[in-house]
Amino acid sequence: MSVPQYRKAAALALVAGLGISLTACSTKSDDTSNDAGGKVTITVDCQPVGAQKELLQNWNDDVAEFQRQNPDIIIKSVSVGEQCNNPPDFTARLSGGTVTDVFYGYMTDLQQVLDSGQAMDITEFANQGTISTWDSVDPALKEVFTDGGKLYAVPVKNYSMGLVYNKVLFQRAGLDVNNPPKTWPEVREAAKKISALGDGIAGYAEYSAGNTGGWHFTSLLYSQGGQVLTEDGKKADFNNPMGKQVLQNLKDMRYGDNSMGSRQLLQWGDLLTNAAAGKVGMFIGAPDTTQAIVSQFQGKFQDWAMGPLPGQDGPAKGTLGGGEGYFFKKGLTPEQVKAGLKWVAYQKLTPGKGQFDYVRAKPQNYPVGLPQPLLFANGSEAQKQELELRKANANLDTTNFAIFEANPVPIKGEPRNAQAIYAVLDAAMSGVLTNPNANIDALLKTAEEKVNQLLAAEG
Repeated sequence: MSVPQYRKAAALALVAGLGISLTACSTKSDDTSNDAGGKVTITVDCQPVGAQKELLQNWNDDVAEFQRQNPDIIIKSVSVGEQCNNPPDFTARLSGGTVTDVFYGYMTDLQQVLDSGQAMDITEFANQGTISTWDSVDPALKEVFTDGGKLYAVPVKNYSMGLVYNKVLFQRAGLDVNNPPKTWPEVREAAKKISALGDGIAGYAEYSAGNTGGWHFTSLLYSQGGQVLTEDGKKADFNNPMGKQVLQNLKDMRYGDNSMGSRQLLQWGDLLTNAAAGKVGMFIGAPDTTQAIVSQFQGKFQDWAMGPLPGQDGPAKGTLGGGEGYFFKKGLTPEQVKAGLKWVAYQKLTPGKGQFDYVRAKPQNYPVGLPQPLLFANGSEAQKQELELRKANANLDTTNFAIFEANPVPIKGEPRNAQAIYAVLDAAMSGVLTNPNANIDALLKTAEEKVNQLLAAEG
């Protein structure tokens, strides 16, 4: 997921998201070009923050090893707060022209980046063999970052959403950890039993601020069989019985059952902080939310399991999929682009290296075995290598994700102008979670009008 300044998502996204304070990251040309010794320097963002000590050390070790293998390249890592999971920060950096040479963005960011005039066409460079696994990368993911036949970013992560639940709380509440709720009425019943444990525990938790509310509304709407926009992408299409059902479910749990806790207006880190502390029974998310619970919020991955996204009266009719990649700032030299591609390939797209260095991650208590990121096409050589390494080094009980993997839900991509729409839908989500007298019809009507205005302005 990502946020404002009004990004269009490639509707093809068949194929998770995370931040805080801004740190100056000016990328002056004299800092990011060939130096007198013939070396190429590039700035790259989204290194782990200091609180993630092992991940930060891994990143720094990878930079050192990469530079040892490529003595003509210098990587300058730039910290941008809690690392690229706060979309408004991204928008501020993009608008202010302070993005790094190689900069992280969500799949929903393509149009915003293009509108900023700062995106570089990297098509010819990506096809020159710099990324050894490029032919294995799922074509649908490449398409997400393609506009007019031109590639502007390299995909580095892909996810789909399901129901994440706390096994410890399930057991304490007398629920079957091997049989998670399959429908929203079952979620409601389970949430009541979990919240009855007391001690500030929310049976079910949900986002409603910072565009995360609209992001989750979209996935909940997909579970009902709905869509955010009409097929032509020109009108809002959520002010209907399916959209109303999404908000009614939440309102019933929040105020009918009091099973969602009193603290609302949660953003990404808020909910996961509570989850890591054992205060959340269920929420919807991608497999790597458990990874974040452990690595960023000091939780225990053995406490968590995952099932498919519930549907209203049966299996969900759809679920949200998305991901992220690295863009290249316009004006880079060919040498800098090639250097950036080499780094991204090393850190993000090579089995056994960077994010796929499972041998390193295993003893660090960093979850290995999650069914994510799904970057490589099924049957491709890189996919086989990554799966083999993942299974050989799994340090978590992969059966915790067996139900999720065995019951795949059709994946739908994020809507056009996703982040602007999510910002609008935050108000509908926060409305039903903070006001017991909220009028669902009025909330959806207002949101519909605003989204239609936004789309009209975009043309």
